[in-house]
Amino acid sequence: MNVTQWIIFILVVQVIHFLGTWKLYVKAGRKAWEAAIPVYNAIVLMQIIRRPKWWVILLFLPIINLLMFPVIWVETIRSFGRNKLWETWAVILTLGFYIYYVNYALDVKYVEDRSLQPQSGLGEWVSSIVFAVVAATLVHTYVMQPYVIPTGSLERTLRIGDLLFVSKFHYGARTPMTTVAAPMVHDTLPFLGTKSYLKKPQLPFFRFPGVKNVERNDIVVFSWPADTVRVFFRREKGVDKPIDKKSNYVKRCVGLPGDSLQVKDGYVFINGEQLVLSDRAKPMYSYKVHGNKGIPNNILQEVNADFRRTYLFQGLTENQIRAIQSQIRLFGSEQRPDGRLALETDKNGFPVELKNRLRLSIVEETGRHRTAWLTADMAKKLEQNSSVDSVTRTILPENLRDSNLFPQSPDYPWNYSQMGPIYIPKKDATISLNLKVLPMYKRIIEEYEHKTIKVVGNQIYLDGEPANSYTFEQNYYWMMGDNRDSSEDSRAWGYVPENHIVGTPVFIWMSFDNFVDSKGRMNAPWKWKPRWDRIFTTVNGDGEPVSYFKYFLIALALYFVGEYFWKKRKKA
Repeated sequence: MNVTQWIIFILVVQVIHFLGTWKLYVKAGRKAWEAAIPVYNAIVLMQIIRRPKWWVILLFLPIINLLMFPVIWVETIRSFGRNKLWETWAVILTLGFYIYYVNYALDVKYVEDRSLQPQSGLGEWVSSIVFAVVAATLVHTYVMQPYVIPTGSLERTLRIGDLLFVSKFHYGARTPMTTVAAPMVHDTLPFLGTKSYLKKPQLPFFRFPGVKNVERNDIVVFSWPADTVRVFFRREKGVDKPIDKKSNYVKRCVGLPGDSLQVKDGYVFINGEQLVLSDRAKPMYSYKVHGNKGIPNNILQEVNADFRRTYLFQGLTENQIRAIQSQIRLFGSEQRPDGRLALETDKNGFPVELKNRLRLSIVEETGRHRTAWLTADMAKKLEQNSSVDSVTRTILPENLRDSNLFPQSPDYPWNYSQMGPIYIPKKDATISLNLKVLPMYKRIIEEYEHKTIKVVGNQIYLDGEPANSYTFEQNYYWMMGDNRDSSEDSRAWGYVPENHIVGTPVFIWMSFDNFVDSKGRMNAPWKWKPRWDRIFTTVNGDGEPVSYFKYFLIALALYFVGEYFWKKRKKA
């Protein structure tokens, strides 16, 4: 819905409110016209139902208002003596239209001295639950949101199993564009597995003022621009999602609006200068580790590397293969000349339980050449191992085109190691538009700025008019994972629009190893292993992260001890 449509919608709502309540306003000692003035009528209504005027603000906050409207409807009829349980349900189930019946068909009187306290234990319990849900939704939507790192694209800066608090006020909270949605869930209802929202109506993009802008090197949570998945790691028909219901991704912002970005040998260059990462960043790259006597797993495990493991199978049946694929994420398969099938897994390897259950004949292969994903410190430690002859970073050469890479055009023979230069669009900046440049910005123009593009011969048409230039309507960013050779990021799907920015992680309140299995599914809680050194640590800042968990436990203990002695002293 555009602005005009929303104005019309709001006016229609005001007419509905006026027609359904004007007699009630009069019976409460107010004027009939006061029910017709937008915003003012809500302030007057709060006075009638004896609720704080600041509740009016909640009525205009998307998602929060869905929780507040039923509360206001119930409070309105109770202010005129309609307290029966069936009437409460009637006003809720009719979406407030039961008030029309009260307004026109019943001879009600305004209860000026109505008690605002619940009349029963159940009522008090329900009231408390409603207040808690509203407060939690308000914080979740506009202030701070919990977030779990589901993939290894930021390893080892942020790790799979890190449970974060993401600040939405740093960059300014983005108001929900999807107006009808379940509170405190994202795109899917828990347990039911169904969509948690209605696609229409949609609000225009709006962001509250923030305390800072997105800066280079910031870790940013954003709505994945290329998202068409309903559930991660599940193959099924694509889903067309609203912006604020797209899957949340977390990456590092390496390119800002107006920057010229280039990737050389895997390193990022901004405006010709190599990007200097913050000292907490721990970028990982793919390495080839060679040892003439072989590279056993324990050598790689000692430095906590990510690596692949290869298993050889003899005589697998189709049922066994399906069972393996359903339980383990496989990174490759190869039929060997001797008839054995080679399957590649992650560093956790092949579960013994699965091997025994399927009665498999299996041998692990560890050769002289191993692929591992390492930070610079890990690589140095491996080089010092007497069993390792060489540790060489994998760098793809120039002009070797990766088929699954932005901008999906043969005119740009790029790969993860070599890209650019790429201009990152800035709001109100104008570029020359031709057939060579078009693949770089076609998705922006069509998907994010909603223009129609048509090419006839060598001429580009925008919204039916010939065009040889284009002026961008919003800012764009370039996001990359610190696990540089194992991250699906802007190198795969391009720019991140400003209206997709959600917030920035600020605090790790809990962290677990073995949080997910190789298929990306959450493991049972008893399999989780706490990373004590990461619990209660800040995401940003200088130097090595410091855990404040012990200080939290000390403060908690002092609180309970103090409360115990305080109560004891009061009794005395």
